[in-house]
Amino acid sequence: ATVNPATGETLKTFDALNAGELEDRLVLAERAFQEHRTTSFAHRAELLHKAAELLEADQESIARTMTTEMGKPLAAARAEAAKCVKAMRWYATRAEELLADEAPDPADVRDSGAARALVRYRPLGTVLAVMPWNFPLWQVVRFAAPALMAGNTGLLKHASNVPQTALYLEELFRRAGFPRGCFQTLLIGSGAVEDVLRDPRIAAATLTGSEPAGRSVAAIAGDEVKKTVLELGGSDPYLVLPSADLDKAAATGVRARVQNNGQSCIAAKRFIVHTDVYDAFAERFTAGMAALTVGDPMDEGTDVGPLASEQGRSDLEELVDDAVHRGARAMCGGRRPPRHPAGWFYEPTVLTGVTPGMRIHHEEAFGPVATLYRVADLDEAVAVANDSPFGLSSNAWTRDAAEQERLVRDLQAGGVFFNGMTASHPGLPFGGAKRSGYGRELSGHGIREFCNITTVWYGPQD
Repeated sequence: ATVNPATGETLKTFDALNAGELEDRLVLAERAFQEHRTTSFAHRAELLHKAAELLEADQESIARTMTTEMGKPLAAARAEAAKCVKAMRWYATRAEELLADEAPDPADVRDSGAARALVRYRPLGTVLAVMPWNFPLWQVVRFAAPALMAGNTGLLKHASNVPQTALYLEELFRRAGFPRGCFQTLLIGSGAVEDVLRDPRIAAATLTGSEPAGRSVAAIAGDEVKKTVLELGGSDPYLVLPSADLDKAAATGVRARVQNNGQSCIAAKRFIVHTDVYDAFAERFTAGMAALTVGDPMDEGTDVGPLASEQGRSDLEELVDDAVHRGARAMCGGRRPPRHPAGWFYEPTVLTGVTPGMRIHHEEAFGPVATLYRVADLDEAVAVANDSPFGLSSNAWTRDAAEQERLVRDLQAGGVFFNGMTASHPGLPFGGAKRSGYGRELSGHGIREFCNITTVWYGPQD
């Protein structure tokens, strides 16, 4: 169902697929794969460029759909659509090069008896994608663009609160000319995922979402011996050290915390600040958070819209209330905004005095809530940063080259970003460590995840 999080109003409902309809889609996906896998890179690129062209033309309408379904500010929704267009064009242009045959040095394989050998990347088959609501277009496109260019087909099980965005994606690839069944949306509940994943026509799965969902999909896929890529939660550290430009670090930190209404896995969440600059940074950062405009996400002047669901807001409130009850202090926010009694709004919040005994120290805060930590030196900063079950990305503000090298070596995360905001980009691998998941999306690493990396060996020709 589409439920407007700014009002709580149910706008449109959809029927789930029945067993027969689901079977028809699985048959269609397998049939489409047998056709699509034999097509040329040039043909696939032509189709993906067409999809990018169509999405670019649809930018305003799909942005409004996303904002209506999950509450992100309209400007952010437009930017998400534009980012998807960029990624489609990037893979359409580069896939053939990224998946080109690789020839080892003849000297390295001569003792195998080979006259020559090569490595070829071949598609696996139909990939099941279980995707979340927070970036309802981007999360799908960053899987679909490389998967389709590699010759795979896709089945999308999207989050149940973004059905219109999910159906738009199927229609987009159909309009672009991809074979019927090449990319399909499955309107099914989470309880139906296991049967789909166990179906022999499904070759692999990718999931972006919560740790429990990732554990479930990984366990089922492991039992079936199927490849998975998981991008799960994040509680990214944001380190500020004495050489930082504090004005830029604070301003960027505000954007990094409240992007997508604070509902981003790679949003900065734990702000770890050296004691020498803590007071100055905390003043700037708290003032920036307090100055944000909370309101209707369709309003161009809104900085922070509602949480995507009532349950999501309740979960965030529980984390904040637990911390305050145990001694943390809310420097700003910490409540539902009284000006917006309808909808699932929550004020941008800064908590200080957070300790390991508080839930928010170890759990992901999925909303506009930041925690501030004062540390004595770089060693303590690294220790606090790594004191998390998650390891998606990280961010550090320092102009000291030695500190930068130390952080690259020691931070337990899939990315380390210096003096700028963490972001995903088509040309850079994206993924995490620890309980943030495994595997990589985007770049050449991402397109190869769902390929059969095939050794081709040629003996001497008599």
